[in-house]
Amino acid sequence: MRALAHSAGVRLVAETRQKRPLPDVATYIGKGKAETLFQLAREHEADVILFDVELNPVQQRNLEQITQTRVVDRTQLILDIFAQRARSREGALQVELAQLLYLMPRLSGKGVALSRLGGGIGTRGPGETKLEIDKRRIRERVAQLRHEIDEMRRQRTHQRASRRKLPFPSGAIVGYTNAGKSTLLNVLSGAQTLVDNRVFATLDPTTRRVVLPDGWSVLLTDTVGFVENLPPMLLEAFYATLEEVREADFLLHVIDISSPHWELQRDAVETTLVELQADQKPVITVFNKADCVRDPALPRQLVAETPNSVYISARFAQGIPHLMDRIVATVQGMLVYVDVWLPYAATALLAECYEYGRVLSVDYHEEAIHLRAQVIPSVAARLRESQK
Repeated sequence: MRALAHSAGVRLVAETRQKRPLPDVATYIGKGKAETLFQLAREHEADVILFDVELNPVQQRNLEQITQTRVVDRTQLILDIFAQRARSREGALQVELAQLLYLMPRLSGKGVALSRLGGGIGTRGPGETKLEIDKRRIRERVAQLRHEIDEMRRQRTHQRASRRKLPFPSGAIVGYTNAGKSTLLNVLSGAQTLVDNRVFATLDPTTRRVVLPDGWSVLLTDTVGFVENLPPMLLEAFYATLEEVREADFLLHVIDISSPHWELQRDAVETTLVELQADQKPVITVFNKADCVRDPALPRQLVAETPNSVYISARFAQGIPHLMDRIVATVQGMLVYVDVWLPYAATALLAECYEYGRVLSVDYHEEAIHLRAQVIPSVAARLRESQK
């Protein structure tokens, strides 16, 4: 929560916690605690009170009345950060959709007091009319945004289909926000993706080609960072972007082991992968920021305990050769065995097999080439198609 506040440009002046068996229906924290917040806000001259939970509209309104201070819950804070970070057209549309989905239920009751002014059977008060107009406009805008985002999703699907024609497997770099995903992509590919030591610095996916030590290549995509308790409307709004994760052949899960909460962050990412139905893919676990940990034995211990993992420092490009070896091994584990008769008209595919796979045997016959090889699934599909 501190990282979110810092990223939003908020200067924290005080913190308070509360433990209670159940949230209060009216204020979430109870009237007594709300009055304590009022005193705390006055004492520190605070402009806003942040809650590390999602408040319902009634709770938020009651808290603002008691504390006489603007109240922002966790979801709204994340949306504010996303609004600051959105640079592309697609990112801006996705943020606006998420904001409207958040705002829609919070319009309820905004004009209740005014609606009584119309008083009389068969009449509508001006407040109620204004509320209905606002809701209708939001619904219309939401429908328009979804249509535009669907168009961009189709374009992204077309781009992925074009990439699929390349004989390269694809990977997605996933991880908790600010784990070092963009820095890693820059190191592996020589790209100049934005790197910022703040959460949600990257909202738009970036795909780059990475050449592996054995001459193979992979396409790696840097994705939006995950966060604990990611608001559902963000998952909906950023579905087009997060499809990159679902469509990847394998995942690089980057974990910031210098964070005291890295285990919770790891679990939050794994939970989101389950929600995206991407948890069954091959995963390389990358323990990042090994240069920042106090216990130098921790990275080695984690790698020993975690299958298919490495520890690195993306910032100083340390451990990258080991990561490259893991990527090579993972890609080779995805190879498909093929035994095909290749027409001479499709000899270009044979060259791809030499460059992007393992050719086990080649026998040239009068009508076709008998090929046995191990290749990536996309090339295997094209080889089989060439026989028809």
